[in-house]
Amino acid sequence: IEFIQSYYYNKVEYARFSSSLGKYVGFTQYGLKNADYWNSDTSYLAQLNAQKETYCLNNIGIDYQAA
Repeated sequence: IEFIQSYYYNKVEYARFSSSLGKYVGFTQYGLKNADYWNSDTSYLAQLNAQKETYCLNNIGIDYQAA
């Protein structure tokens, strides 16, 4: 299970958080600046990694039943 949070502007993805990497990755110049800023805050990264357990793991059974 992987938690992914993506950010888009004008249909172009500029940054993404991936729980498998545990950090943000930037795809544009603007996204790289934001990713560096967000990755410097370890408490924010810990919060996003915890969302995998609080949201994804609790709802995985529902998603498998629907499929």
